[in-house]
Amino acid sequence: MSAGEREDHRAAVRVVSVEVVVALLFVALGVLVMADSLRVGAGWADDGPQAGYFPFYVGALMTVAGAANAFIAVRRRWLGSGPFVSRAGLGHVLHVLVPTAIFAALIGLVGLYVAAAIFIGWFMLWHGRFRWYGAAAVAFGVPLALFLVFERWFLVPLPKGPLEAMLGY
Repeated sequence: MSAGEREDHRAAVRVVSVEVVVALLFVALGVLVMADSLRVGAGWADDGPQAGYFPFYVGALMTVAGAANAFIAVRRRWLGSGPFVSRAGLGHVLHVLVPTAIFAALIGLVGLYVAAAIFIGWFMLWHGRFRWYGAAAVAFGVPLALFLVFERWFLVPLPKGPLEAMLGY
């Protein structure tokens, strides 16, 4: 194994780091649920529980569970933590994650159909190594089929952008 291959198999992220981040996100979500429950009323009214009563306690349980998991993960760190993902594995994940995040951001700007065409075309050309005309056919055909099925057949409007507005939809 060469030095470069050994470098790729070193840990990019350790298990304890991921556990702490996820636990803290869980705490943040629990706090958000509790705060919103207090906003709508989390007490007991004359006619029974208010709208936020049960969600408040669910949020409190989420917060306690997240804090406990963070504590356990940090304590485990002192005992040692194995790799969560290697550098090579993280690279593979990012090759999918970054275009997917861009796709999600594009939906708000150009609509689902145009974003899907770009996303599908990108993956077919870059990762699938398809010829451009095959990728173009699928990249335009799938969003067109989605449009016909959802907008025309099921009458379910999906996010649209300037192109659809220009075409009258």
